[in-house]
Amino acid sequence: MKKILFIEDEMALQKTLGESLRNRGYDVQSALDGEAGLRLATSIHPDLVLLDLVLPKMYGLDVLKKMRESKEAKNIPVIILTNLENIDEVEKALEWGATTYLVK
Repeated sequence: MKKILFIEDEMALQKTLGESLRNRGYDVQSALDGEAGLRLATSIHPDLVLLDLVLPKMYGLDVLKKMRESKEAKNIPVIILTNLENIDEVEKALEWGATTYLVK
């Protein structure tokens, strides 16, 4: 079973998307802040990370950067899923190794 880590601080979105992914056969793990998300990314080795940018405790781009610097998480695909449409943020996320950038 493919494992997805969903790092998102909005409980309603986490619940709705998480349930949808579980119904499609994925094992979904969740984190409500950037620090917890980074810890999980390096410990559970998910097949994919869905990452919000605006998070408590650690900004999403910082999570992405630290993942790319980590031996355990540097090759995990990351999809940025955020409300921010700033082109600088998009370019930085892609430069730091995000697979794609989706605006919610």
